[in-house]
Amino acid sequence: MKPIPFTKAAFLTTLTLTLTTPGVSSQYTTTSPLSIPIRLITHNIRYAATSLFTNEAPWSTRRPLIAAELHHVANAPPNSLICLQEVLHNQVVDIHTDLNAGTTANTTATEWAYIGVGCDDGVQAGEYSPIFYRPSEWRLLSFRTVWLSETPDVPSKGWDAGSVRILTIGVFAHVATGRDVVAMCTHLDNQGTVSRLESAKLIIERINGYTGANGTGPVVPVLLAGDFNSEMGQEAYEEMSSAASPVVDLRAQVPEGIRYGNVNTFTDFTDDTGDDILIDFLWVGPNNASFWKVEGYAVLANKFDNGIYSSDHRAVVGDVVLMS
Repeated sequence: MKPIPFTKAAFLTTLTLTLTTPGVSSQYTTTSPLSIPIRLITHNIRYAATSLFTNEAPWSTRRPLIAAELHHVANAPPNSLICLQEVLHNQVVDIHTDLNAGTTANTTATEWAYIGVGCDDGVQAGEYSPIFYRPSEWRLLSFRTVWLSETPDVPSKGWDAGSVRILTIGVFAHVATGRDVVAMCTHLDNQGTVSRLESAKLIIERINGYTGANGTGPVVPVLLAGDFNSEMGQEAYEEMSSAASPVVDLRAQVPEGIRYGNVNTFTDFTDDTGDDILIDFLWVGPNNASFWKVEGYAVLANKFDNGIYSSDHRAVVGDVVLMS
């Protein structure tokens, strides 16, 4: 597999000159008006629990922290796509409201929209894996929900999973260039090893339908983000990163010394780092260097001086350019 190029020079210039999140580029090296700079963000924000863990703050306390984070990381690049996990319906409404509240006089009430459904009934019940986007930048062509199970077209729990799990798929047309992009957001099961492996296979099957790997249809670039509940070396990650996979791990395309922030993405609600793990990932496809140029990767903090954890996961941010 030919690695996707990382533009170190552009990334280091941005790191020096901009005041946005350090280590996550907000200026891009594009070679054509048809190239599209995209910031991809994933964050498992932790569902609004009524029974709290030690050190876990209620959603009413965590909400403004998540809102501030998303405002900040998605502010500069207009083509940002925000993928979230463990989002209950009231949280989807809250985040949609907060994103559209804006921070400047130029922000309109319709700046952000989202796609996604509750996993339990395909409407509002259960956790969403929503994708937030700006309609001014992306025109939604279609979206669907795939249940990660043996019956992917209906609400269902798969294999040995402890919970119902889904894949949200959105097909978008970039307003300025007319180019199509597929964005996917998912959350694999934390209990079932069989479920995680089979879910990864199902996700790859769906990606293949867009990237031309199945031999039919045009090739459409794909972005995939989510909580895979699988570390590197474990079943789901190995399936997603295999030589036969249509996608590549965005993080792996960025030299270690250039990655910003933490390594691990799950922290729980404790300062004990012994149990921290890397399970949240960003992927791009096709795994062809002519499609994507990677410009930055970061794992952000989920706790600051106030001592409050915004979530038990950290947000992951990647900057890429879809080449012409």
